[in-house]
Amino acid sequence: MSGQIEKINEWIEKADHDLGSAKIISLHLPDYFDTIAFHCQQAVEKYLKALLVFYGIEFLRSHDLIYLLELLSEKIEIDDTKFQKAFTLNGFGVQLRYPNKIIKLTKADIDTAIHIAEEFRMFSVMIIGTGRS
Repeated sequence: MSGQIEKINEWIEKADHDLGSAKIISLHLPDYFDTIAFHCQQAVEKYLKALLVFYGIEFLRSHDLIYLLELLSEKIEIDDTKFQKAFTLNGFGVQLRYPNKIIKLTKADIDTAIHIAEEFRMFSVMIIGTGRS
């Protein structure tokens, strides 16, 4: 069990680093919309993977937030709002990483992405009960 707890905490820590990076970049390089959005997607991906480990659900290597939520929904109820929010961030994991993929984002989009990542963090740590703040 301690190995599982360690793995969960590692996922949460990496997710927190992505969310923290998104916030810091937003403050200091606010025009880096693509990078901020990417880190928000990555944070949510890792929070979901922490939950999957917590529930002992095996998952394929994937950046697809919908896939991860669907797996999680086998153990707990996931409302449609969470799926919609995951869908909002889903394209930021791969599409924004390459120069030939252009997605127009606004400051409001970035604020929403950060807010969604924060919500998934609260959701995850509340369930896991790590006591992180």
